[in-house]
Amino acid sequence: MRKGVIAAVLAALMVQAGVARAGLLDYVGECVPFARAASGIQIFGDAWTWWDQAEGRYARGFQPKAGAVIVFSRTARLPRGHVAVVSRVVEPRVVMVTHANWSRLGGERGHAERDVTLTDVSADNDWSAVKVWYRDNDGLGSSVYPIQGFIYGKPVDPRVPPARPSPELSGAAPDYVGALLDAYR
Repeated sequence: MRKGVIAAVLAALMVQAGVARAGLLDYVGECVPFARAASGIQIFGDAWTWWDQAEGRYARGFQPKAGAVIVFSRTARLPRGHVAVVSRVVEPRVVMVTHANWSRLGGERGHAERDVTLTDVSADNDWSAVKVWYRDNDGLGSSVYPIQGFIYGKPVDPRVPPARPSPELSGAAPDYVGALLDAYR
C-alpha cells in the first residue's frame, strides 16, 4: 500500500510541477520542479537553497551517484543557482546529468535534456567546480560553475520518505562520445 501512495503522490507532484504523464523529457520549465520530479527528492525553493534545506533531511556528500541531485551555487550568472540529477557516473571526474532549463532548444530555454556531460574541473578533484556540455556550442562550455555538493535520495530523517528517481533519467545508449572527447581536450 505504501508504494501505491508514494506513486500517487509523486504523480500528483509531477502534474502540479508541469511534468506531464507523457514523459519526464516532455517537460518545459524551471530546473527545480524538474529535478524534484526526476529525483523524487522533495525540496522546494530556489535551486541554491536546496543544499541547506537537505541538511537533516537527506544524505549529502561530495561524490556523484546516479539519482543524486547536484546543487550549483548561486552566482552572478546563476542568480537562483541550478539543480540537475545525475543520470550516470561515467568516470570519477565525468558524470552525465538530466536537467531542465540549461541549453536553448528550438531557440528557447526550459526544455529537459537527458545525459548531458558534466566534468569536474576542481583543482582538488572534489567536485567543487564543473563545466557543463552546452548544446548551443555543441561542446563543453567554457564557464566554470561552483558546486555545493550532491543530495542523495536516502533520508536521514525517518519522517522523510526515500526518493525514487525516475526511470527516464538515462537513455539506454546515450550519445556522449563528442562530449567525452571535449571533456579531455
